[in-house]
Amino acid sequence: MPSARIVIDRDFHIGQVPRRIFGSFVEHMGRCVYTGIYEPGHPEADSRGFRQDVLSLVKEMGPTVVRYPGGNFVSGYRWEDGVGPTQDRPRRLDGAWHTIETNTFGLHEFVDWAKAADVEVMEAINLGTRGVEAARALVEYANHPSGTYWSDLRRANGAEAPFDIKLWCLGNELDGPWQIGHKTADEYGRLAQESAKAMKLVDPSIELVAVGSSNRGMPTFGTWEHTVLSHTYEEVDYVSMHAYYQEHDGDAASFLAEAVDMDAFIDGVVATIDAVKAAGKHTKQVNISFDEWNVWYQRGLDSEDQPHQVAKEWKTHPRLIEDSYSVTDAVVVGTLLHSLLRHGDRVKIANQAQLVNVIAPILAEEGGPAWRQTSFWPFARISELARGNIMQLVVESPKVSTAKFGDVDAVDAAATRDEDTGKLALFIANRGLEDATEIALDLRGIAATSVARAELLTVPEGGDRHTANTLQAQQAVGLVPLDSVQIDDGVVTLRLPALSWAVVELETSRT
Repeated sequence: MPSARIVIDRDFHIGQVPRRIFGSFVEHMGRCVYTGIYEPGHPEADSRGFRQDVLSLVKEMGPTVVRYPGGNFVSGYRWEDGVGPTQDRPRRLDGAWHTIETNTFGLHEFVDWAKAADVEVMEAINLGTRGVEAARALVEYANHPSGTYWSDLRRANGAEAPFDIKLWCLGNELDGPWQIGHKTADEYGRLAQESAKAMKLVDPSIELVAVGSSNRGMPTFGTWEHTVLSHTYEEVDYVSMHAYYQEHDGDAASFLAEAVDMDAFIDGVVATIDAVKAAGKHTKQVNISFDEWNVWYQRGLDSEDQPHQVAKEWKTHPRLIEDSYSVTDAVVVGTLLHSLLRHGDRVKIANQAQLVNVIAPILAEEGGPAWRQTSFWPFARISELARGNIMQLVVESPKVSTAKFGDVDAVDAAATRDEDTGKLALFIANRGLEDATEIALDLRGIAATSVARAELLTVPEGGDRHTANTLQAQQAVGLVPLDSVQIDDGVVTLRLPALSWAVVELETSRT
């Protein structure tokens, strides 16, 4: 059996776990909002229309911050359409997703839902069709206490206290030709700079995210970040990153290694940020908001009546890109979370896109049940257990041959240790498709005293790597006990089957 070794030294760590990296995303797209988190009349809905079955799963999954209301949607959105009496709100055409937006769910409803879900709001502004005035008005509406037009309008609309939203995205994917209001880097950089200045004049305490490249494959990647940050460096706190991954042509080995691409993408953006910092003689540090990431099988909108293409008919909240996630997808999601955690010194915010129905870890049927996809589990466990210091690991692993990345480690891992409790959480994947791997932990400066938790996600008995959780089989794939963890004379060993993801939480003491 192949073997691997992971070295964890108490004194070598990257930094504290940034809790905002366990974020999610709610966009007015498909059924994420309507019949996802919000469905008046559903048997599980409360008086506000919030689905309590979905809310329960969200709390179990544990996102800390949720980005809203988009996404591509925000680049044509008038935030004023979503406030005030519901019966007075206009119905609008949403050009981003070719649907009709009813606006029955808006800012007030989302803030109330976020409080119920115990998540922080990350609000995106429209810098596609709108600009400085609308941006500063929204900050005033949301955050100013009272005594002005916009703050008093909020109070008149039922919210006496300010929403106190601290995180703001300065638009979305404006480098993309598909985006409403697509701009060059200079055009966007100047607009973002002036919008940021105006917003911080209203509320100096807010944190701002400048739009980075829509993905690493964009022809302007790198130069876009450099130009935008050359304009905005002193005004913003983060630059965004977006990445989606999928299996191509049955090449599962390359797909399972996509965290290699995420690692390189992050390192490239960090280098660009720091180059702008040095050239501009800046003293502050801009970091990264990886505010869209996930597995997404990109086949157009993949609508309910026109698979793999844009629907011709204008509909309200149709099914759009509702991918069903397999065991393979869940292992990839786990490794992407490892990458984000390993870069927690610079990636301070991350949002898995999206939360419900739309390429989501949670699925919910209109009038019916809600359930966990396979990808729910790595997110839930890492969000729950990652505390304290992010450990700097040394991994010695057998290799897996891939067409895209060459030879990569079969074992991919991340770990955290809470000095206060002594708990060491190891998150680990075997991305090999054939062989189980025996893994030994070389702990230095700490001693494992007991196993607090050991759970495994892998191919279920009678299934294969494509097995998914569906309406008919909602619990086909889940976490099962990992019985192979042993502590012998302070040496920790475990065995991971092929194509698996696991969490091992150890009680430890200093040596």
